[in-house]
Amino acid sequence: MSTLRILTSDGLPAFLSFLSQKHHRVLVPVVKSANKRSVIFEPWRAGMPVVLEKATVPPKEAVLPQCETLLTYKKSKNQEDLGDITVSLDDTPEALSTVIFACRPCDARGFRVLDRPFLNGLFADPYYKARRESLTVFTITCSSGCNTCFCHWVGGGPSSPEGSDVLMTKIEEALMLQAISPAGETLLKDCDLPDGKDVFPRAEAVRKAAWASLAPAPDLKQVPQKIAALFGNDDFWQRQTSACLACGACTYFCPACYCFNITDEGDGFGVHGGRRLRSWDNCMSSLFTHEASGHNPRMRKMPRMRNRISHKFSTYPENWGTFSCSGCGRCISNCPVSLDIRAIVLTALNNAG
Repeated sequence: MSTLRILTSDGLPAFLSFLSQKHHRVLVPVVKSANKRSVIFEPWRAGMPVVLEKATVPPKEAVLPQCETLLTYKKSKNQEDLGDITVSLDDTPEALSTVIFACRPCDARGFRVLDRPFLNGLFADPYYKARRESLTVFTITCSSGCNTCFCHWVGGGPSSPEGSDVLMTKIEEALMLQAISPAGETLLKDCDLPDGKDVFPRAEAVRKAAWASLAPAPDLKQVPQKIAALFGNDDFWQRQTSACLACGACTYFCPACYCFNITDEGDGFGVHGGRRLRSWDNCMSSLFTHEASGHNPRMRKMPRMRNRISHKFSTYPENWGTFSCSGCGRCISNCPVSLDIRAIVLTALNNAG
């Protein structure tokens, strides 16, 4: 059996302090008061109140920042030969040793969705790779499902270990910590928390109860083929898209979306030089596929929605063998018109013929 530890609620600050001594930053869920109450991940500081709630925004930014500098560059002219220009650049990845504490299984599974194209494609992305290899994920299992989550539809679950280094389960006022990966083993063996073997059966009971609370999942094995068969059915996609506002909130709250744009800023000849940036973008944006020629193959929102659903439930599975969706349900709960991706998938499943 893997290493098990028990963490009481009054021991949480000391344990987070221990993690912060081992790693450069520890991201924890905290409440953010604004027009709408939110829970987001922020770097832990002593005295910071931590809430063990499902975060409003997934911690995807730990490996794929909203905006990051890929490289900086500076140009200089040879004053003896003005056509002789030298370009110097620095493309060293920035990767802070990071712990994510108390994300959800759907968030951890989102990292695995990102890993496949960024690490296992023809070329590994060096920036993502550096951050991913510096990341340790502590996941807290869910005690029940909610009305928008559907992790068990897409291969996950309330206690799925996929993407996690340590799996935590709440038992009354304590957390039972279970090492999942070698990195998790090392951390738990190094800490001074008491052994958790005696409470493991109680944690198992909590996990089983969470699974039992879920409504049965539909069989989605045929979904990739069904959606592919519907690709040319404009009437179908028009019906699924009519209520969409094309705001893109579904993609920005998604732990598995990874569309981005690359831009250059600054002047290579200037004092500060220039830099190349990678920023989040989304396939629901009308300008996302706007080509340099001026042509835009997805000007209307209908083909953009078709692309989004097809990528998550047809082309990504075709390439990687699993859905590009962790079933967190944030795309549903944050949609201004409550568009439900589950309904689109089920409609495709039942109507593709």
